[in-house]
Amino acid sequence: MKFSFDDEQLALRDATRDLLTRACTPAQVRAAWTNETGRVPGLWDHLVDMGVVGMLAPEAAGGLGLTFVDLVLVLEETGRHAVPEPVVETAAWGVPLLGRTDLTVAAGEHWVPWADSADVIFTAAGRFEHADVVLVPRPSVDGARRLFEVHGTPAAVDVADGRAAYNRGVCGIAAQQCGLADRMLEMTADYVRERRQFGVAVGSFQAVKHHLANARIALEFARPLVYRAAASIAAGEADAGVNVSMAKLKADAASSQSARAALQCHGAIGYTTEYDLHLYLKRSWALGRSWGDRTFHLGRVARAIL
Repeated sequence: MKFSFDDEQLALRDATRDLLTRACTPAQVRAAWTNETGRVPGLWDHLVDMGVVGMLAPEAAGGLGLTFVDLVLVLEETGRHAVPEPVVETAAWGVPLLGRTDLTVAAGEHWVPWADSADVIFTAAGRFEHADVVLVPRPSVDGARRLFEVHGTPAAVDVADGRAAYNRGVCGIAAQQCGLADRMLEMTADYVRERRQFGVAVGSFQAVKHHLANARIALEFARPLVYRAAASIAAGEADAGVNVSMAKLKADAASSQSARAALQCHGAIGYTTEYDLHLYLKRSWALGRSWGDRTFHLGRVARAIL
């Protein structure tokens, strides 16, 4: 059995990275913290045109007819760039559930990011149409992931369909956490190569090397679980939910460890809002407390093995 991605999947990941490097720079993410929409102007249209949003839809419905294994690397890239768009909510959760590629979807258990600019909103209560809800802004640690409390009369969602959508969403968030961890480690490695103390690069200190090596190990152990979860979703396996929870647990832990290492190795500058690191730190913290916390996913795994 082959356990690696093929050339087309890697090429799609690379194309996504190229697009986001140009169209979702740290400066643009920073601007999303204070602009009217909390999003990057024009970026959603680029993602739609590239086919990212409709990857899981059949070609007859205007999609690419691909699987979650194809999508997972793309979602990892959206995490790596802290994309302030409802990509997971639409591409992973909404498109397969609704069978449409022309609707923007926002989803969350109670407080929903990007609910103000979505066509359809899902919460634990059910499905809402944007025109029929009252949205109450709520505070968010990540200014480019604005949260809203949703009030209205929900329509019921089929239990099996909702569970499958939830698993896709959680796996997508886990992939984004891996991307965030990778980005924070890359930024930190670049910084400690340049920052000098006592006449030498900070990165030459053994303690700094240990912090970054341990975080990198955590990331490399998390990624295979995320990819396995994606494969189990694509195959329609009965235990996909357990695999997804294991992936979320490990990806959250890897991202958290990378964030701590990044803060410690950057020193005081890492705590400033003027430095770009905080854009990725705060997205990591927000995602770690979204779509089920550690207790929920540990319980899900425990019930499957005990």
